[in-house]
Amino acid sequence: MKKLILIIICLVTITFLGGCTKEEPKELADNERFKEEYESLNGQKYNNQTIRKITIAQDNPFIYKTASDIVDMMDQKKSFVVYFGFAKCPWCRSMIEELITVAKENNIGIIYYVDISEIRDTKEYDETGTIITTKEGTSAYKELLDKFASVLEDYTIKDSSGTETSTGEKRIYAPNVIAVINGQATQLETGNSDLQTNPYQELTPAIKKDMHEKLSCLAKCLNDAKTTCDTRC
Repeated sequence: MKKLILIIICLVTITFLGGCTKEEPKELADNERFKEEYESLNGQKYNNQTIRKITIAQDNPFIYKTASDIVDMMDQKKSFVVYFGFAKCPWCRSMIEELITVAKENNIGIIYYVDISEIRDTKEYDETGTIITTKEGTSAYKELLDKFASVLEDYTIKDSSGTETSTGEKRIYAPNVIAVINGQATQLETGNSDLQTNPYQELTPAIKKDMHEKLSCLAKCLNDAKTTCDTRC
C-alpha cells in the first residue's frame, strides 16, 4: 500500500513539474504573421477561382493595426503609410509583392495593415430598387471614412442592368494604400495596373512596371513629407 501511494505521489509530481516547464505557443511577430496569413492561402479556392500563389518576404514591413489605431494616429498628426486589404482579396494579392519591393527601395520600414474584410458596411438593392444597408460597418470604420474622405472613392453598386450608382457615401476598397502626412490623408493608390483587367490573370512585366511606378509615387510623397502629391510622378 505504501509503495502504491509513493508511485502516485511520484506521478503527480512529474505531471506538476511537466506542466510548469511546458512552453507556451510562441506569438508570431507581425511580419511573420502577415507572411503566414497570406501564403497559407496559396492555391486554395475562392469564388470558384484559384487563389494566386505569392511569396511574402520574411522581412516585410507590415504591422497590424485596428481601424481605431489608425484614427488615433491621425489625431496625433503622425505620418505613415497604411494598407487596407485582406488576405483573400485577389486584387490585393496581385500587388502586395510589388508594394513590399517599393517599401524596401524607399526605406519605408513600416506599413500599417488594417484587415477590412469584416468592418465595412454592405449595401445592395432591395426588390423595390431602393439601396439598403444589409450590414452595418463598425463605428471605427465610419470614423476612417471621415478621416480619409478627401482621397476615397465613392461607394457604388450595380443594379440589375449593370449600371453603377453611388450610394452617397465613401468606401475603403481593397486594396487601398494611403499616405498620411501630419495626420492628413494625401494620396491613395490601389497599387493595381490599368493593364490588368482580371485579378487572377498572369502579371506581365508591363503590369508589374505600372504597379511599381504608381506605388513608388506614393512612397516618394511620404518620404518628401508633402501635404499634396503629384500623381504624375
